[in-house]
Amino acid sequence: MTTEEPTARGIIRNWWRHEIGDRQSSPARALAARLRRATAIEALSEPAVHRLADRLGSRDAQRLHRLVSVLAHLREDAGQRLPQKLGALRRDDGPNLRFQQLMRAEGEALTTALVRALPMAGNACNAGALGADIYFWTDDTRTRWTFDYFGAAAPESLEETPE
Repeated sequence: MTTEEPTARGIIRNWWRHEIGDRQSSPARALAARLRRATAIEALSEPAVHRLADRLGSRDAQRLHRLVSVLAHLREDAGQRLPQKLGALRRDDGPNLRFQQLMRAEGEALTTALVRALPMAGNACNAGALGADIYFWTDDTRTRWTFDYFGAAAPESLEETPE
């Protein structure tokens, strides 16, 4: 029997499902509420966040805070990626201003932009893909998001999130 090394996407998706995805569960609902409002120190004081950090092998407080803050706003793990869902809402041939701002965002502005974008997608998208993209937010991620937004195939070099 062989076991595969879990990917960041799988780790994040499983964490979301187990810790905050079941909003019928009082503990999951309470944790999600705390994470939505938490400062970095408050978020890092949650044992569930430390379990995620251990699974990811991460000690980057800022990236972990951004990751759990945004995932706490996600209500449903759906098949499509967030930029695909946002792109389906376009009304003309160009990106809307909010998407352009999202593509330029860094740091706390990125967290805010993602939190504001989620309701436009019904607070539902692929939790693992969103989490990995947030965690590995790079120019390659932004490029892939623009291709997803416009419904075009990304170049091969950008198809997968780094693990």
